[in-house]
Amino acid sequence: MDEKAEFSQRLRKAMENAGYPLRPIVLEREFNIRYWGRAVTVQAVRRWLRGEAIPSQEKLQVLADWLKVEPHVLRFGESAINSVREKKKRWDATVGYQEREVFEAFLSLPAPQRKILREVILTFAQVHTGAEKPLQK
Repeated sequence: MDEKAEFSQRLRKAMENAGYPLRPIVLEREFNIRYWGRAVTVQAVRRWLRGEAIPSQEKLQVLADWLKVEPHVLRFGESAINSVREKKKRWDATVGYQEREVFEAFLSLPAPQRKILREVILTFAQVHTGAEKPLQK
């Protein structure tokens, strides 16, 4: 399933959870009441509901506020958000005080020195992993 279709499913579910019927005319009316920009048409919201289009970030924010869901969850889904949270949790759990101290010192350096250290670290990592091609820069 593509991201437009997935967005459509999340929008439909959010409307149902908020107690609104899944009708384009309802979505168009409720959206335009809350949106201060140029009004959207029934055809535009029908495309959102059919999985043919995804609204702009500004419109997505209005939808999320109206339907009382997090904008990033409406746009990307709960699984994407959970994936980001898991990566952050893993990062927080594995990075200790000493590494954080080094990161802070690194970030306080001027850009030219950070570039040199970055290249040194990537070279060490390349040698350590036995990679034949250089790591991404």
